[in-house]
Amino acid sequence: MMKMKLSILFLPLLSVATMANASDKLAPEGAGSEAYGWTANLKKAAIQLTSTEVSNAEEYRDSPNSQLSGDSETVVKGVFDFALTQEKENYKWENSLFMEYGKTKLKPVDGPNVENETADKILLATDYARKVWQYWGAYVGPFANLAYQTEFEPNDDAPRTKIFRGMTGLKMFDGKYIKNLYGAIVGEYDFTYSHDKTTKAAYEIGLEAEYPLREGVTFNVDSYFRDYFAYSAYNPTDFEYELSAKANMMVDIYEGLQIGPFIQYFRAEDRGSKKYGASTIIGIEGSYGGSWGL
Repeated sequence: MMKMKLSILFLPLLSVATMANASDKLAPEGAGSEAYGWTANLKKAAIQLTSTEVSNAEEYRDSPNSQLSGDSETVVKGVFDFALTQEKENYKWENSLFMEYGKTKLKPVDGPNVENETADKILLATDYARKVWQYWGAYVGPFANLAYQTEFEPNDDAPRTKIFRGMTGLKMFDGKYIKNLYGAIVGEYDFTYSHDKTTKAAYEIGLEAEYPLREGVTFNVDSYFRDYFAYSAYNPTDFEYELSAKANMMVDIYEGLQIGPFIQYFRAEDRGSKKYGASTIIGIEGSYGGSWGL
């Protein structure tokens, strides 16, 4: 069983080597070895901010107007998503860095201030995909992805997240509407708990799509679902599954600057709990993005 789990974990490495040596005959008709070059792509540098400040709330504790008696609250979240991409007619190789950090600061009327993290993630990844077919205006082919996930700060008394993750499967990408649609087998080596290193296997499906509602207004969806089916050891905090979904409507302001409402949902259930946990965030996001040839 252990050998099977390790084979699943390192399968993406074998896939990378196989696809890198694949014949150009697999590419769409007319494809060749001419390089398009490298591109620096700032997908998103965004900030989400809300603030509620209530003065003299203790004096209005019995007021029927909650605007005067509520707690003061500040919510800040930053997102940075950058990729360095090399593209040819028969493959695409993307190296990316994704970071997000969010914090809520609550000032209760009659208690100490409370600070809670609402997001904390660093993901460094490399992704290689072959352009084997073309369908619905998008490329289709096998891909392999290797990633390392950690965080800026550990959550309360828990250790800092440290996970190596590999996946391989089939994806549709770079279409007019479908930017990324994939299904994959996932292998993880989780050494968050130094005394209890765990190898895990899962399957994952993901979707990233956009649809222009009208000129200058775009509706975006970004989601994935990961379901674990094998573990090398029992750890009650390991997830059995996780679901992440975000939708937003972005309005172009000026040369890469956008603003719009969003809704984000995350749900997961760990092995030691009897109920799932979930969080929903609704807000306004301002972001900037752009691409530059190198």
